[in-house]
Formats: sequence, structure tokens, C-alpha cells
Amino acid sequence: MSRPVRSPGPADPAYSAYEQDLVAWALANAALLREGRVAEVDIAHLVEELEDLGKSERRALASHLRVLLAHLLKWQFQPGLRGASWRLRIDNARRDIQVILDDSPSLRRSLEETIAKEYPSARRNAVTETGLPADQFPNACPYAADQVLHADFWP
Repeated sequence: MSRPVRSPGPADPAYSAYEQDLVAWALANAALLREGRVAEVDIAHLVEELEDLGKSERRALASHLRVLLAHLLKWQFQPGLRGASWRLRIDNARRDIQVILDDSPSLRRSLEETIAKEYPSARRNAVTETGLPADQFPNACPYAADQVLHADFWP
């Protein structure tokens, strides 16, 4: 007969530093690695965090691209409403994307794919925000990756 599985809680000795304080856990494991005490490193959670880091960066890039694409569509299809706040939002989104790409240059390889994947959501957002009919916006992204990121590109 098997025993019921229970999740450890703060009072349980099995409750690790990882669950208690992620930042303290990360700093402690970094110190262990710096000191060459590899056998003491929490490898299982370290692997998990490294995998999640990559996912987190990809999600952040996708989110910023979705916002930028929606703003570019609004800029292109509502020229009468262009203003400083729209320009600022586009500039900020481009800057946020550039920071991510500077920190994780390998994400550039999938930029076109990420843009294509996020465009339908950006298009829906633009439709919702503008009130314009969906058929007014292209079904596929009309902008190349280099255009999307270029500070001088204003469709």
C-alpha cells in the first residue's frame, strides 16, 4: 500500500531553500559554484531555473513584439490619430526588444518566426483598440523583422 504524497511546507525539513527564497537560493548556489563546491549545488533546481530562464526570455520577447506590432498597425491604419504617445510607445517597445536581444542574441535567429506567431494576436488587439474592421488589416504581418526593430521605420 502506498503512502499519500504530500507537498512539503515551511515547517517541513524537506522544504528547501529553493522554495523558501529563490533569490537567496540562487546567490548561495552561485557562491558554491564560484568556490568550486559543485557537489553541494542544487543541480535539479538549477537545471529547472536555467530552462525557465530561456522560456521567460522568449515569452518577454514575444510579448514586446505583440505590443509593438499592434502599435505599428495602429500607426499605419489610423494616421489621423498619430501622436507623441504612440511614438513613445513604439520607441519604448523597440528599446525593450533590443535589450532582450542584446542580452540573448540567440533569440534573433527566431525573430521572423516569433513575429509571424505573434502577429495574429497583435492584429486582434489593433482591431479591438481601433474599432476598425478586421479585414482592413493584413492577415499576415506586412513588416519584415528589420523594419519592426528599426527606429526610422514608421509605416
